[in-house]
Amino acid sequence: MEHFDVLIVGAGLSGIGAAWHLQDRCPGKSYAILEGRAASGGTWDLFRYPGVRSDSDMYTLGYRFRPWKEAKAIADGPSILKYIREVASDHGIDRKIRFSHRVVAASWSTPEARWTVEVERGEDKERVRFTCSFLWMCSGYYRTDSGYLPEFAGIERFKGRVVHPQKWTDDIDYKDKKVVVIGSGATAVTLVPSMADSGAAHVTMLQRSPTYMAMRPSQDPFAIKMRKRLPLRLAYMVTRWKNVLLGMYFFQMCKRYPDKVKSLLLGGVQKVLGPDHDVETHFTPRYNPWDQRLCLVPDADFFRAMRRGKVDVVTDHIETFTETGIKLKSGKELAADLVVTATGLVLVPVGGAKLTVDGQPVDLSKRFIYKGMMYSEVPNLASVFGYTNASWTLKADLVSEYVCRILNHMARGGYRICMPRNDDPTLSEEPWVSFSSGYIQRALAHQPKQGSRRPWKLYQNYALDLLSLRFGSIRDRAMNFIR
Repeated sequence: MEHFDVLIVGAGLSGIGAAWHLQDRCPGKSYAILEGRAASGGTWDLFRYPGVRSDSDMYTLGYRFRPWKEAKAIADGPSILKYIREVASDHGIDRKIRFSHRVVAASWSTPEARWTVEVERGEDKERVRFTCSFLWMCSGYYRTDSGYLPEFAGIERFKGRVVHPQKWTDDIDYKDKKVVVIGSGATAVTLVPSMADSGAAHVTMLQRSPTYMAMRPSQDPFAIKMRKRLPLRLAYMVTRWKNVLLGMYFFQMCKRYPDKVKSLLLGGVQKVLGPDHDVETHFTPRYNPWDQRLCLVPDADFFRAMRRGKVDVVTDHIETFTETGIKLKSGKELAADLVVTATGLVLVPVGGAKLTVDGQPVDLSKRFIYKGMMYSEVPNLASVFGYTNASWTLKADLVSEYVCRILNHMARGGYRICMPRNDDPTLSEEPWVSFSSGYIQRALAHQPKQGSRRPWKLYQNYALDLLSLRFGSIRDRAMNFIR
């Protein structure tokens, strides 16, 4: 068995970033990246549906150490994939990736102070093992092999094609066809205008309930101005902090003055669509802004497609599929040649890998999450989960810095084990994420819990995490270092 100081699981945005930090801050550590798929890039290689793009700006979704140079701040999937792979290539990280190595289990041995990682390799799923002193899970938060699909009555009768965006392939033909996209989240809001603009005869977004939509330009005029006046890296950091602070301000406004923000968002939609569109029915959610994630509409493309008559929004419930489309509970029928089920993801902790510690299975739903990255009573393991109210990479970069700080502290002190432990009987459980979105609610029972106070509390606040993870002490009552 090959042994590494660190095994990174996943060669997507988080895993490539983790490897860069490890090389930069812990240059003596041996490592490898185990990637379950045959290519790097994670989400940005997996999703191939029309118009796939980020719903965060690239000055905060991009790495802190690698300036984003492209014109568009709201970037398309291929551009983001190119960016990730350039980072991997430029720093030799791509040579550390073991492709088609899917981690299925990991077992910890305290006497040996190491993890044994079970891997399925290649198409024939050959079982191989690796060992490591520290396991770093950068495998994302959802199942990559399948998305969430509700049970739709009569779906087997439909004579057209039904596809989930997570399974999009190049042979899907929607040119001059009637398309129904089921869902109202970020994927649907991206798909609908892109398909309308690239050949579909007509696209209908069918939603059970509306989602808040926020418009912003795909290019950042401030960033363009800064690049003309400042060195590239400085311009990038200035723009990054401008966007971080604006994002935090907007989130706080949503929480403190929800009615004011609601009026602002809906007023913007009505202004773009005009007085003849029913914003109350189709764009006014039952919840407050940021109780669920907002959908980004760059350059108002979704609403421009509506005004051209290429897109409709229908708010109703599905009664049954028919041979030629979908019958709704209102009695209305939607004709369709192609149905796209943008119905969400299936969330799983640590990429679905099964963990055991000293022969005992680990049920993460019964563990507390420490500083948003480690688990109570689970040694030498960290995982990356980004923010729900800001860019994923803001948190991923901080987690990487903190893990490297821990590894260096262990090396200096001769420690073999680090493990967070909750010995506070007054600590109360809280849900892992306080979001009302369906994909979050479906997964809560299987996710770890956060605690009622630090270091077990998740504040979803970049400024607080920056102080804690970059500058705060790594020694506290909860973290145990063992020689």
